[in-house]
Amino acid sequence: MESSFYVQHHRKMSNVKREPAQDSRATHTIPKLPLPALKDTLETYLKCVKHLRTHEQFQKSQEIVQRFGAPGGVGERLQRKLQEKREKTDNWVSDYWLNDMYLNNKLALPINSSPAIVFPIQNFTATIHSVRFAANLISGFLEYKSLLDACALPADVARGQLAGSPLCMKQHDRIFSAYRVPGRERDTLVERRGSAAPQTEHIIVARKNQFFALDVVINSRRLTERDLQTQLEKIVQMAADEGKRQPPIGLLTSDGRTEWADARLQLVSGTGPFRRKRCGGSVNVPGSPAESTNRDSLDLLERCLCLVCLDDGDRAELTDSARAASILHGGGAGANGGNRWYDKATQFVVGVDGCCGVVCEHSAFEGIVLVQCAEYLLKYMAGNPSKSVRAASLNELPLPRRLRWKCAPVIYKLLASSAGRLARLLENLDMNVYKFHQYGKELIKSLKMSPDAFIQVALQLAYYRCHARAVSTYESASIRRFEDGRADNIRSATPEALAFVQAMTDKNKNVRGSSRLLLTTSNSHHKDNSTGFLLLFEAIMGLAIDNHLLGLREMARDMKMENPEIFRDETYRISNEFLLSTSQVPTANEMFCCYGPVVSNGYGVCYNPQSDHLVFSVASFRESPHTCSSQFVQSLERGLSDMRDLCQKCQHASEPRRGATLEMPTGDVGNEPGSAACSYKNTKPDSTVTWT
Repeated sequence: MESSFYVQHHRKMSNVKREPAQDSRATHTIPKLPLPALKDTLETYLKCVKHLRTHEQFQKSQEIVQRFGAPGGVGERLQRKLQEKREKTDNWVSDYWLNDMYLNNKLALPINSSPAIVFPIQNFTATIHSVRFAANLISGFLEYKSLLDACALPADVARGQLAGSPLCMKQHDRIFSAYRVPGRERDTLVERRGSAAPQTEHIIVARKNQFFALDVVINSRRLTERDLQTQLEKIVQMAADEGKRQPPIGLLTSDGRTEWADARLQLVSGTGPFRRKRCGGSVNVPGSPAESTNRDSLDLLERCLCLVCLDDGDRAELTDSARAASILHGGGAGANGGNRWYDKATQFVVGVDGCCGVVCEHSAFEGIVLVQCAEYLLKYMAGNPSKSVRAASLNELPLPRRLRWKCAPVIYKLLASSAGRLARLLENLDMNVYKFHQYGKELIKSLKMSPDAFIQVALQLAYYRCHARAVSTYESASIRRFEDGRADNIRSATPEALAFVQAMTDKNKNVRGSSRLLLTTSNSHHKDNSTGFLLLFEAIMGLAIDNHLLGLREMARDMKMENPEIFRDETYRISNEFLLSTSQVPTANEMFCCYGPVVSNGYGVCYNPQSDHLVFSVASFRESPHTCSSQFVQSLERGLSDMRDLCQKCQHASEPRRGATLEMPTGDVGNEPGSAACSYKNTKPDSTVTWT
């Protein structure tokens, strides 16, 4: 049964509309992901890259694309194989996409892959206050999980374009069941499937870089919040016992995936590429106590529902940027860097200084899924605030179990190496969380524009002002309208966007001409009916180009073919080097999402449009001489102000003229960025675009 609090507050919780009384695992009404036509994808690909290359470079790439798509050529052969795969599987691209986006990536998870959601800052004045908060939080997510287990979580449906379309709910089930196992060649995403009414379930609580298994369901009974607080207090006391402190093994999970895979092998078997035999020294062999102890601890970590990380708080400042960085990486080995286990899908962080949030292993689900869970928790906690309770008798509940590790000297060397690499990674991160207070999405909608399209244009303008060029841009678009759908790319660095930013940086710019370009740019971000340029609408309908090109490339690999020339072309490489990686993650609460850049010389930008302000989390790497988050933020602020002034000047200075009118979407974009509908209407072939 849903809690009365959930029913009362549900419609305020998320930008994803929900409908009650539907099985969250039922996907029989969800269609399969379509396979785009080869001709359409190749044409759109050329349009997306033409303005990013010189004339000679583009001509060469165009010839390569034409050969690939020629009748009877390689492209048609691969397309037929993809069509066969579509007929035999639930989703023809899901395995390719998961491997390419995440499991084949050998970079460390913190900053590079795992995003964080930062909660509103809490006012804790003592450790016990953070413990009460954590107990309340655990009680909330156990309630949320009970909805998932009972298939009582209302099913998501789309808003905006094609409003009411049911969305695939499979990602929700992975919040408390998924685990990423490191591999030397490729990681593996594992889903732990338990019974609907388990006898026992546990979470892992991290405190002072130690791990403790805490049973939250005992004999099919869920612990009360009072029980949970009692157990957490015990864990705080146990972690303070320095005589029983274990090595900070969690640091190993913050390392590169190959390094962690090798270290994990050492933990469970005492063998591997780092193994060195020593005369007269003790070694770990299969079946030894060390192997058994470490396997048992890993098993508890891999089977837990989630982690709750009780962080120490020693930060001198609690700015939004500092809190974002802390949730992302824990502050290194000297702080809470070992107080994480990055392989687990969901880790809630509760800092004694009030810095709280959640970090997710991204291969399991998209950020919006965790946002919905987090919004539920904050609403739950607001309706059921933590309060002082009498501690239960110490004899009433079993003692939480400390996870123990038996480590050979080589493990301590690996821990030191992991700590060093994590320190360099966090020192390299340049995180800037910026709140733009001059206006929010309501003003943008009053200008007859989509907030998402408007912000994307502002990001293009900010980048151009910093670097004087356009670059490939990734904007995540949900394809959960389809079974097992995850995401595709809206390529927002359009030719129209380049024309607009060039006009805006021209000292002799014409106000009316620039405003027309802004309208055209915003329209092309959604759908330019006059040219058929495929962007937003095609992306959320499963017809974007990135997943299709990926499928063609990987099918060639599956067929043991030589890598087709189109994928060896420098233009294809550049088109997939996303120096600007962006995502809209709207929230109903005062929280925000953040993540790192996807390339060493790029930016990661997550934005959250609110009614009267806009929140941006801008990240780059300090070691790159080409990027600076603060300069990007300054350019972004200037661009947002300039674009508003431009629109208002044009709106106030001119009366609507007969002829063409442009209707821009004004609804919330919700789970699918820019998902409101838009259309272009022209009453005369040569008429100009005017405000309505």
